[in-house]
Amino acid sequence: MPKLGVNIDHVASVREARGGKDPDPLLAARICQASGAHSVVMHLREDRRHIQDADLFRVKKAVSIKLNLEMSIAKSILEIAGRLSPEQVTLVPEKRQEKTTEGGLDLSKKSRALMAACGFFKKRNILVSLFIDPDPKQVSLAKVLEADSVEFHTGFYANANGPVAAGRELRRLKDAVELAMAKGLRTHAGHGLDYQNVIPLKKITGLEELNIGYSIVTRALWVGFENAVREMLETLSK
Repeated sequence: MPKLGVNIDHVASVREARGGKDPDPLLAARICQASGAHSVVMHLREDRRHIQDADLFRVKKAVSIKLNLEMSIAKSILEIAGRLSPEQVTLVPEKRQEKTTEGGLDLSKKSRALMAACGFFKKRNILVSLFIDPDPKQVSLAKVLEADSVEFHTGFYANANGPVAAGRELRRLKDAVELAMAKGLRTHAGHGLDYQNVIPLKKITGLEELNIGYSIVTRALWVGFENAVREMLETLSK
């Protein structure tokens, strides 16, 4: 089964809605670890709309499973990531006006800055993943940039209108995973995945890790956070 990374951003979103202390992302991270998740994913956005700087350092100190920091390549975020020294960073595109990440990085743009960011982390023995669309050109450029892995944006698959469109996007993902593997890149995927649409995706050979957040956090409203994480792990293991 693919490994499960649980994105806890929206635990912080609920906290920030009232500006208080609860719900605490640190408690969510601890529950993820206790429930069997393989990693915790946190996106430090430039506008700090959910995860805050202190959240990262508290979680990094408290849990032993992998911390995967999603981030832009803004200088201020790079500096924080360097001090945090997470096990992995995932470089993502970021727009202030978007509600959530709308697509993968275009690696043909800002290639020098991306190369510098990859080098910055490699010098610190931090794994680098690039969040990209399942496009052959982007996979090839990820190899040029010397990334360790790619995370394929699954939003087009998750939002496909009907089984034909979903099948087409699933084939794109399969082809992209095969190409990435052939180039020596490890493969992850995430965005918009839930307890139903993840079932076909988990069967893709070579797809090592699925990063899922929103559906787990919303499921937790009804069954509790620990049960929501365990249910997703059970779904992936069947």
